[in-house]
Amino acid sequence: MSEERRQLLLGLLSHTQHPLSGTELGQKLNATRQTVVQDIALLRARGEPIVATSRGYLLASSLTPNCHRALLSVRHRPDQTEEELSLLLDLGLRVLDVQVDHPVYGEIRGMLMLDSREDLREWLQDIREKQARLLSELTDGIHLHTVEAPRAELLDRALGALRERGFLFGDEQAG
Repeated sequence: MSEERRQLLLGLLSHTQHPLSGTELGQKLNATRQTVVQDIALLRARGEPIVATSRGYLLASSLTPNCHRALLSVRHRPDQTEEELSLLLDLGLRVLDVQVDHPVYGEIRGMLMLDSREDLREWLQDIREKQARLLSELTDGIHLHTVEAPRAELLDRALGALRERGFLFGDEQAG
């Protein structure tokens, strides 16, 4: 029964482009959220490419394959986070993650999977409600974002907009 449930779980994840929460998956599988979390852990341990985000789970293959990707290096204050991410989303980019290079732990990555201002609003609300700190606060505002765009010129426009706003890190023109 457990293996059958895990296969159904993989089937559900393979048919969506958006994260599904543990609670949502549990309802579809007639299982508890905790059972789903345990199943996800076992599937990941077996090598299944399941990505955990703040909004739920999805398969790594759900990440858009026919798009252009870039790793953006940025720096700003915590109160400028919404502005920075809105700028990227408004240009049509998908913000996959945030990464920091911690001096003790090395690379720390958080999955964001932001596709819209609505996603951003929900993510920011979650941060406020849980009184969570941003990863960028660990590194004096310096962080990276993996982004996707349907066209390469959107990535160029994003670099220009970040540069203009002074968010681009390591750029001579950045402020």
